[in-house]
Amino acid sequence: MDEPFHVPQALAYCRGEWSTWDSKITTPPGLYVLSVLLHRIFALRCNLSTLRSSVTLILLILPLFVTRLLAFHQRSRPPPLFLPTAEAVVLSTFPIAWFFGYLYYTEVPSLVSVLATIIFSIQDQHCLAAALGIISCFFRQTNIVWVLYAFSASQLMRLRFKRGDVLLRDPPALLASPGDFISSILSLPYVVSELLQPFVPYMLVLALFGGFVFWNGGIVLGDKANHVPVMHVPQLYYFISFATVLGWPAVILSHGGPVRLAMEVAMRIRIILTAFLSAAMAISVNRFTIHHPFLLSDNRHYTFYVWRRVFMRHPIVPYLFIPGYQACAWAWWLRVARNQSLLQTLVLPLAIVPTLLPTPLLEPRYFLIPYILLRAQVAGVGRSVLVVEGLWYATVNLATTYVFLYRERAGVGRFMW
Repeated sequence: MDEPFHVPQALAYCRGEWSTWDSKITTPPGLYVLSVLLHRIFALRCNLSTLRSSVTLILLILPLFVTRLLAFHQRSRPPPLFLPTAEAVVLSTFPIAWFFGYLYYTEVPSLVSVLATIIFSIQDQHCLAAALGIISCFFRQTNIVWVLYAFSASQLMRLRFKRGDVLLRDPPALLASPGDFISSILSLPYVVSELLQPFVPYMLVLALFGGFVFWNGGIVLGDKANHVPVMHVPQLYYFISFATVLGWPAVILSHGGPVRLAMEVAMRIRIILTAFLSAAMAISVNRFTIHHPFLLSDNRHYTFYVWRRVFMRHPIVPYLFIPGYQACAWAWWLRVARNQSLLQTLVLPLAIVPTLLPTPLLEPRYFLIPYILLRAQVAGVGRSVLVVEGLWYATVNLATTYVFLYRERAGVGRFMW
């Protein structure tokens, strides 16, 4: 429940009280500055309804940005500017985006600013992409990672289809071997000189962000005591399982269906490697599982009940999910890697790690940007699968909205993600 913090801060800015700042707020003031701009430009009143409506307006234009992102990964020509595709509309109703698109939260503006950064980067408009990257960091500090991801994704695609001699070794992901991975990494220094010129605008973004971290004494604003960066390895496992539960239609039903997917996953499993990986994951669960005070005490969130009624039911329960985590990861890899090179497939997981690993709290909102970027890489989703996906999202949205609006409990409040 962040609105009791966000709304008064936005109202203070609307009154011109720029020196006012609530020390409990942990995100930069991008959302409030956006509200002030809309207030001044369109003469909108600054109240709860208009503040929420400004976020909803951004949610409505989200399909336009998702359309361009999907076209990039599918290597197809995007439709006219204001004509989103059906797949983009469905993906824009993803439950986390949909739910927080009607509240005064930073999630949807942050997502749109990140997508805009990526889109202009892949169009080789790097100065504009860098400027949008700076704006995105005013919504969430961790968006600095997505600025670097935008540049990396654009350059990997360019190098993959570059004509003439290509010094970067980047084979198709599904055909790549461990040796190909090593060769790809070793070939990266040979293309550094080619990447320097387009990277110059992003150097400014990094310099400004470094200055902020130095001035602030760290990346966390405000309530530093409850948001100390930690090594939260299981957060990556929670994300991949969350992505599979909500994105199962695109993962399970596309490209041959569940039977073929299960066979492909089984073919990829190597007993020794799987045993070693399982042992490493078990150690990480044992050493790095975090029982955050907010997770244990705030019973207005679904994660409170999942944690207490599932993960805390017995000490062995967290370890029982390890095979499921691995299966989910393999399933996503097989879907995403079908249309991409090895490095193209790896760059997103590499970006997800620094955004999720340091976060101590299990919070589905943190999964929004990683999920949208991951799901957008699943190419060739058929119409029937898209219909199922849309109905699934609609069912979840209907249930969570109904619970939020009509199942408020005395002494507890409204339930939300």
